[in-house]
Amino acid sequence: MIDKELLDILCCPETKQEVRYVEGEPIKKINERIKTGTLKNRGGDTVKEPIHAGLLREDRKYLYPIREDIPIMLIDEAIAFEEFDS
Repeated sequence: MIDKELLDILCCPETKQEVRYVEGEPIKKINERIKTGTLKNRGGDTVKEPIHAGLLREDRKYLYPIREDIPIMLIDEAIAFEEFDS
């Protein structure tokens, strides 16, 4: 889990929208796609490493991955979230 104070200051590097912490079922679905080698990030690269959680942009379009408690706040590393939104 990300520290609340850190979460309060993080925002989307592209739009400056607030982000919220996401875990559970959406992350499980994302990791299933990563495992099959069929998930691409915004930069067009195949995502190869599973994620532990994510930071979801306020408009729910993109999720920034969290690996080993480190948020990856790079635009090209974002994962389109629409198909995982339940």
